[in-house]
Amino acid sequence: MSQNIDLSVIIPITERHDNIQELYYEYKKAVEQTSLTYEFVYVMDGPFPDLNEELTALKDKGEKLKVIMLAKWFGEATALKIGFENTSGELIMTLPAYQQVDSSELPRLVHSIEGQDMVVARRWPRKDSALNRLQSNVFNFLMRLQTGVELHDLGCSVRVFRRRVIREVEIYGDLHRFLPVLANRYGFKVLEVKTSQSQKDMFQRIYSSGLYVRRLLDLLSVMFLIKFTKKPLRFFGLVGMGTIFVGAVATAYLIMERLVFDMSLADRPALMISSLFIVLGAQILSIGLIGEIIIFSHSKQLKEYTIDRIIN
Repeated sequence: MSQNIDLSVIIPITERHDNIQELYYEYKKAVEQTSLTYEFVYVMDGPFPDLNEELTALKDKGEKLKVIMLAKWFGEATALKIGFENTSGELIMTLPAYQQVDSSELPRLVHSIEGQDMVVARRWPRKDSALNRLQSNVFNFLMRLQTGVELHDLGCSVRVFRRRVIREVEIYGDLHRFLPVLANRYGFKVLEVKTSQSQKDMFQRIYSSGLYVRRLLDLLSVMFLIKFTKKPLRFFGLVGMGTIFVGAVATAYLIMERLVFDMSLADRPALMISSLFIVLGAQILSIGLIGEIIIFSHSKQLKEYTIDRIIN
């Protein structure tokens, strides 16, 4: 491959995928319209012997692409990180191994990066089932509510961004979905662009209950990372003080009943429960204090900002 690459296209392959060869030619045709030098890198998250044969056949035909096969399933975030490490373009485009947006929209997304650090596609108008739209709307509404970042389609994997974004933003677990949100936290300019939804992205998706729980936990993780990474005491302090307050009010009420109304506490577990609330609140508060001490001790090594430019 040429060493002077402008655009690196990374396609992680997980359980869901379309016809790989057909999709490759569609993506390639669209990327060629950008007039940029490019490279395609496929990262297979686990053994996919059939897909490996198809990609090998493409290489045998002279197509310039790189294929990385992981020894086992590690997750899409890991596959993307390995893709980042094995590409050289200053611009990076991530695409799913299945169609989400009309491939003719890709050149417009690439050109929209001018003056931005990241461009994310929003499938609009949505043409798939009402259930799909409901799931997407609820998930993205909760994300906006918790983080304050105005994005509407984090489920879309079509994104273009500058390499410096992934030098600063660390992704792990399932947080690759929230890369635009995390990039925004670091001060990168993130632009959402409406793109036509692919006709092949219309089937109804019903997930297991466990997946919905994991997505809610992911949202909680992102909220904590964005709002409380540097100030854990604000989170644990709020929860701890609230718990102490509930325990203290309940304890005071029970003591008043004993002193004023001469009600016995010996056969009532309420006093023990209210006391446990006070102890639990103190423990939660202590976790926040310990977190503050740890962050203070490592504050010189932490960075939560990005310099846009220096004018001298």
